[in-house]
Amino acid sequence: MSGTHPSSLNAARRARELAELPRESPVDVLVIGGGVTGTGVALDAASRGLSVVLAEKHDVAFGTSRWSSKLVHGGLRYLASGSVGIAHESAVERGILLTRTAPHLVRPLPQLVPLLPRVSGSAAALVRAGFAAGDLLRLSARTSHQSLPRSRRVTRAEVQRLAPTVRAEGLRGGLLGWDGQLTDDARLVVALARTAAAHGARVLTRCAAEDVTGGGAVLRDQLTGEATQVDARMVVNATGVWAGGLAPGVSLRPSRGTHLVLPREAFGELASGLMTPVPGERNRFVFALPASDDRVYVGLTDEETSGEIPDVPRASESEIDFLLETISTALRAPLTRRDVLGTYSGLRPLLDSGNGRSADVSREHAVLTAPDGLVTVVGGKLTTYRRMAEDALDAALARSGVMAGPCRTRRLPLVGAGNRAELAGVDAPDRLVRRYGTEAAAVLDGAACEPGAAEPIADGIPVTRAELLFGLRHEGALDESDLVDRRTRIGLSTADRERALPAVTETLGRVRV
Repeated sequence: MSGTHPSSLNAARRARELAELPRESPVDVLVIGGGVTGTGVALDAASRGLSVVLAEKHDVAFGTSRWSSKLVHGGLRYLASGSVGIAHESAVERGILLTRTAPHLVRPLPQLVPLLPRVSGSAAALVRAGFAAGDLLRLSARTSHQSLPRSRRVTRAEVQRLAPTVRAEGLRGGLLGWDGQLTDDARLVVALARTAAAHGARVLTRCAAEDVTGGGAVLRDQLTGEATQVDARMVVNATGVWAGGLAPGVSLRPSRGTHLVLPREAFGELASGLMTPVPGERNRFVFALPASDDRVYVGLTDEETSGEIPDVPRASESEIDFLLETISTALRAPLTRRDVLGTYSGLRPLLDSGNGRSADVSREHAVLTAPDGLVTVVGGKLTTYRRMAEDALDAALARSGVMAGPCRTRRLPLVGAGNRAELAGVDAPDRLVRRYGTEAAAVLDGAACEPGAAEPIADGIPVTRAELLFGLRHEGALDESDLVDRRTRIGLSTADRERALPAVTETLGRVRV
């Protein structure tokens, strides 16, 4: 793959497109925010034939979008709380990602609830009814059982096969449902940004938006300090939890969700998600999710936050203890702090509804239009990003009067997407296919002249130098943090991050794009 490919993002393209901005103004759409929703808006607009600039203060996937559970939810939790509309919407969007737009990044994941003594008969019946309702959601969304199998009860032996470290005393089988799982959330955002770029969008990272109105903004290059006025016919504020800083009338109620990162060996050969009921809660679970590169993510908390919004939220000590203690109730041997490789936390951009626990605040998204025309989109979930983007752009189009074609993103594959046969035919290791899809072979080919490019960059870290080079030449990475913390996710383990940095720094020092 050439560095001049239409989807390629790199330092040279960024510099060129920044320099061209004054001549391009006004643009049709200025999108502020490079998370999953912002890149989704940019792709929607560019694929409708509109001229697009996306401005992100840091890097794509810098904020909440990289701190998710890496699940593509079918909306079962919302159904349990009576939110039928968002439950159906989530199931529909899950099916779109799983079968059309990103089948290389989204796969079916079995979710197991072991029936241990602390799970009463009535609680088990409630879970079983919930899984059955999930099956109905899947059918209503027209997702086949070949893509997502039906839920079922499983035997004690099958529970132990799927989750070998589950305690055996009193185990009476389990309940198994299915959902979607992302290989990685940040990779989804990168794929969206690159697909938008392939349709002509200018994706400008390290560009902060200042003096934002419904008619444009000043973009300040965070690398040089230079400022450029960009006029736009439409401006969409997709900055998530920071949206209120650009649209003062928007009141958000951030909620922190924390996960632990543990080694796969702590759970044996975990072959499913493991769901453990939270004591005293009716419809809340802590789960352990098998992830790529021999990791398991354990989550999730829901903690009210207040005050200044940090760039990188941190887990509290009480959250770490809560997650370890809750998941350990289902295990033969309790987990301890020594098992934890790292933690990560994200802030949910929930619209303030006035009262109640943050866990009870609606996850529906909202599109708000200011008197000057600035469109702000908040709330929602990673799974429903595409619908959020479509609604936000439709609102901007209605306000501006600009003509554009219909939304195409329901069937528009992201870079690397392919059906099962196409993905199976890619001449590359399975690990790379799961991360890059049909581009996996190009990742290796692009580094063929580099000595040892296909080898891991450090002992115990499967990431290769070829992946680092691909991140710099095609995925818009500009520095060590972009590569370690977002393109490869090495940084989710504190120790791995330190061991990887020498190879990453060395690669940056000699790369040419």
